[in-house]
Amino acid sequence: MARKRIIPNTCGKRIKMARVGRDMKQVDLAAAVSVDSHIEMDQNVISAIERGVRHVKDIELLAFCDALGVKPLWLMFGDDVPEKYR
Repeated sequence: MARKRIIPNTCGKRIKMARVGRDMKQVDLAAAVSVDSHIEMDQNVISAIERGVRHVKDIELLAFCDALGVKPLWLMFGDDVPEKYR
């Protein structure tokens, strides 16, 4: 049986979906992540992540979840979480 390959750097589009759904600008999300999680983040970093140019670090993933009110598994997989991670 062939193994399914997980496509890297897919959470950027879901970060954008959650941000836009909350009517936040990139600069607002960067500020929320920076203040709440003490992670240096600016609008340029958010833009690069959303465009898939920059990967999200593990600690940043959790900070985005807190700032956007979403679960880590949703950011990583969307609504199609593989059974082995449920």
